Amino acid sequence: MIELKYFTEGDIPKLISWIDSPEFLLQWSGTGFTYPLTHQQLIKYLGEANKEDSEIQAFKVIHVESSKVIGHISLGSINPHNRNARMCRVLIGDEEMKGKGLAPIMVNKLLNIAFVQFGLHKVSLAVYDFNTSALKLYQKMGFRTEGLIREASRIGNDFWSYHEMSILDREWSSALNGNGRENLGKFDGD
Repeated sequence: MIELKYFTEGDIPKLISWIDSPEFLLQWSGTGFTYPLTHQQLIKYLGEANKEDSEIQAFKVIHVESSKVIGHISLGSINPHNRNARMCRVLIGDEEMKGKGLAPIMVNKLLNIAFVQFGLHKVSLAVYDFNTSALKLYQKMGFRTEGLIREASRIGNDFWSYHEMSILDREWSSALNGNGRENLGKFDGD
């Protein structure tokens, strides 16, 4: 259905086209980028990503049947010593692909990379408290809420709060219950 491949410079224009407001940029990337999202910002991001010792592994999401790039997801703050990382920049940007149940597959594929290929122990994430569909998805997939970080991000005159969530390798394995692994595949880097 979908596969993850490394995000490349050729994918930059499509990603930029999906980010249409300061609010959406903040929701997608936290404070990692500034609006408007530019080619230069993403080149810098790529310069720090997708190498053997990188703290960032950035992926485009490809819909296999159509070969279209439909989204983005990354694993950041990779810490091999503590065996943890953060899932971030999760996006299905293609309007035709939203609401088709692809988000859990995309997240599971990234968790497979984190836990199986990188041998990590914990993957955490931050999700804004108003993003109830994402909160429900992550809870259903086995993520646990570690806390609410109150009014931590400023957008205009408003402050947004976010939930800090995480999943451990054993919780992910248990949540899969042996089902769904055949759809994960192995990431080969291309």
